[in-house]
Amino acid sequence: MAAVTSPPHPLLEARGIAKAFGHIQALAGVDFHVGYREVVGLVGDNGAGKSTLIKILTGVYPPDAGQLFFEGRPITLASPQDARALGIETVYQDLALVEQMSIARNFFLGREPVRRIGPLPVLDTGTMHRVTERVLREIGITTLRSSAQDVGVLSGGERQAIAIGRTMHFGARLIILDEPTSALSVKETQKVLDYIGEARRRGLSVIFITHNLYHVYPVSDRIVVLDHGRKVGDFRRQEVSIEDLVALITLPGAASARA
Repeated sequence: MAAVTSPPHPLLEARGIAKAFGHIQALAGVDFHVGYREVVGLVGDNGAGKSTLIKILTGVYPPDAGQLFFEGRPITLASPQDARALGIETVYQDLALVEQMSIARNFFLGREPVRRIGPLPVLDTGTMHRVTERVLREIGITTLRSSAQDVGVLSGGERQAIAIGRTMHFGARLIILDEPTSALSVKETQKVLDYIGEARRRGLSVIFITHNLYHVYPVSDRIVVLDHGRKVGDFRRQEVSIEDLVALITLPGAASARA
């Protein structure tokens, strides 16, 4: 039997990324990568540079210095549309869901299928509802009564499920989750962590940004720590404890001691 070989390059890689806003150096020479079918936790205190790095990886900001690579090829992301064309999708804290619309309409928002009645194109609502309910069932969402429900009546965990399911269905290769467990109950948090595992099982990669080490630690293959715009840690989960990560983030001098 032929040996299984690892891909020669990460799925997405950033080398030497720098970004300043006026006199504020948000990122200084940061190297970062995520492999195929890998969950990477991106952690750090407020002002560490997590949001800036993610906005560079998704085409919101151009870097002042450094280079991005996708599957080993150098890339320039001029807009979020460029990132989306590569299969990089971001689920932000606000989720970009319209509360007054149904689950199915939100699931297909901006990608609505149409059918023709004579010369007129109309929304294919039957397909929208069938596909939405099937995809949500496949990733473990069994509590929703109907995809015709308005998003406004759903819990925070159910909304996260819709946003994650949408990115999985529409061809994402890398999902970036921005604080996906913020303000969720313990039960809903566990569900979202289960969805992250399901995304990996389906062959997707995930970057999980959070302040909560107890949420990110169990589901991550690797954890990257930023501090004041610099990468101060990059560990396989088995190599580091939660206590080590807390010290690295909170104790002065800990970052230089581990570097």
